[in-house]
Amino acid sequence: MSAGEWVSTSMPYLTPPGEGQPDAWGAELAARGRRGGQRIVRAGEVAGSDEVAGLLGVPVGESVVVRRRVMFLEDLPCELTDTYYPASIARGTRLAGTAKIRGGAVALLAELGYVGVRVREDVTARMPAEEEREALCVEPGEPVLCLTRVTLDREDRPIQLDKMTMPAHRQQLRYEMRIG
Repeated sequence: MSAGEWVSTSMPYLTPPGEGQPDAWGAELAARGRRGGQRIVRAGEVAGSDEVAGLLGVPVGESVVVRRRVMFLEDLPCELTDTYYPASIARGTRLAGTAKIRGGAVALLAELGYVGVRVREDVTARMPAEEEREALCVEPGEPVLCLTRVTLDREDRPIQLDKMTMPAHRQQLRYEMRIG
């Protein structure tokens, strides 16, 4: 695997890390002897678009909290991630700020009493918008993968929505499921 390629699985991003463990991205990098990080570009409340509101189960235009990040593998941007939360969950918490959250957002959600028990992921491919192409350092004509993940609690309520955009030629998604 070259410096820019990455195989990712979703499971570590769905459960809180153990006490004193880094967030899932940091743990995944460390386990593979790689370096990288993330930059939080913006965080705060926005009006929920048709898509975001629909996936979070809130009225269109209602405030939701978003954390917009750029993820890096080595020094190369490898993913644009927008994570949305219902404002009733995230308003006034560290989820609404730009500071890094120790253990990651999943750990903070668990502290707040919100634990995911089911997840739904949809993966599509498309050509990137110009700002995505520039942010991800992809050439014209190179497609991106878009992963939309909705995490639901035990009452089947959406507690988190992730919208990720990744260079298709530098990413492989792996799904492993227990049968039975």
